Amino acid sequence: MNFIAKTFIGAIAALCTAVAFAAIDVNKANQAELESIKGIGPSMSTRILDARKSGAFKDWADLASRVKGVGSGNAKKYSADGMTVNGVAYVAPAAAADKPASRKAAKADAAPRGGKADSASHAAK
Repeated sequence: MNFIAKTFIGAIAALCTAVAFAAIDVNKANQAELESIKGIGPSMSTRILDARKSGAFKDWADLASRVKGVGSGNAKKYSADGMTVNGVAYVAPAAAADKPASRKAAKADAAPRGGKADSASHAAK
């Protein structure tokens, strides 16, 4: 093979690779494009397309609220496989700073609800 043929084949291969990893915007994709995303099958793509009939998705939160089965976990997977909403990849929301880390922490922070100390002070009255 000569240099020109090798260069041409290399350019075609690079172009095919770039197309394969191109982002798929949920607001513009057809059913086949949605189903090319790993984890999206015919039923999920149909739910997405049906929800999109009422208007374009504003962001990932809008997509998750309108399409059953698109939660944080699936959004992360779909985004990693190239899906975007208005050209934006999924970013997990930050955990609320004022939320207790666990139920035990919440119970420890809560005021006591009776108990021995409360019963003793009540009995003294």
